[in-house]
Amino acid sequence: MAHSKQAIKRHRQSLRRFERNRARRGAVRTAVRRARELIVAGNVEEAQEAIRVTSAILDRAASKGVLHPNNAARRKSRLVRQLKTAQASPAEASAPSKRRTRAKSPAKSRAKKS
Repeated sequence: MAHSKQAIKRHRQSLRRFERNRARRGAVRTAVRRARELIVAGNVEEAQEAIRVTSAILDRAASKGVLHPNNAARRKSRLVRQLKTAQASPAEASAPSKRRTRAKSPAKSRAKKS
């Protein structure tokens, strides 16, 4: 436990920040989940509006320091990518996108063997 007045005050401040940030993180999670559910359901117009709202919430969380800016950008990018996939073909929207990996070049694999 903190002993000095300064440490006690800092602890109080950290608890207040923790509660505030927890609420913001919860709002982010709820908004992202709602947007994803609308995308999977195939409601493109509602999903676009939900992504717009979610994007603003993510930007706000990043500006307040709750999320890292790159984390917010990554989440927005993934949502938009899912929406575009859903618009292209509704059947593929529910399936998660597969990550692409590069094939190893034969020269590198031969070099390791010798």
